[in-house]
Amino acid sequence: MANAKARNLIEGRAVLIVIDIQKSTFAPLSDDERAIAHMPDYAERMALSRKAIDQARDVGIPVVFIQEIHRADLVDMGRETDGDEEVHCLDNNPLTELAVEELGILPDDYKIQKRRYSAFYGTDLEILLRGLKAETLILVGGLTDVCVHYTFVDAHQGDYFCRVIEDCVAGSSIEAHDAALRAMEYLQHGAVRSLNEVLEAMAKPVQIHG
Repeated sequence: MANAKARNLIEGRAVLIVIDIQKSTFAPLSDDERAIAHMPDYAERMALSRKAIDQARDVGIPVVFIQEIHRADLVDMGRETDGDEEVHCLDNNPLTELAVEELGILPDDYKIQKRRYSAFYGTDLEILLRGLKAETLILVGGLTDVCVHYTFVDAHQGDYFCRVIEDCVAGSSIEAHDAALRAMEYLQHGAVRSLNEVLEAMAKPVQIHG
């Protein structure tokens, strides 16, 4: 009997969500200088996201760039430094800016600023996705175990088909990265995909629902 849960990689209209790939990602900082721990090949995985971005542009899939940012007086930092993370992504730090050159970000691209880990919390992302008539969200960026995971969960609860490109996400550690991918796959079978799979699926015509 066919698997009743089987889905296309892209169902209906897709949107690529690029989560928190900012200048700090590519800055020559030591581990001690970083406010948030990164798994060893973090920057390389973030750079690989450019392939998904370029392919999305080529086939007309909208791209939305998410930027975590906090006010310099820390009034909106909340509980984010209660755990392992130190103060990060302040609006007076040039490294908080999006990685414009590395990702090929254009002036008229969709950009969303967030104050919390999920790209949905306290932002207009949901309104934008409704306007784009999105059904499938493809996620890249970091951290796999934090902002990607929590954005995925909120998207899942909003009834989007969710896909995460394993090659183009990275966690605070390899163990946390792997655990987060398993948690996302638990919510939606077929959620975790390779970059090559996604590039191939982007190139194919998709059936638009309704």
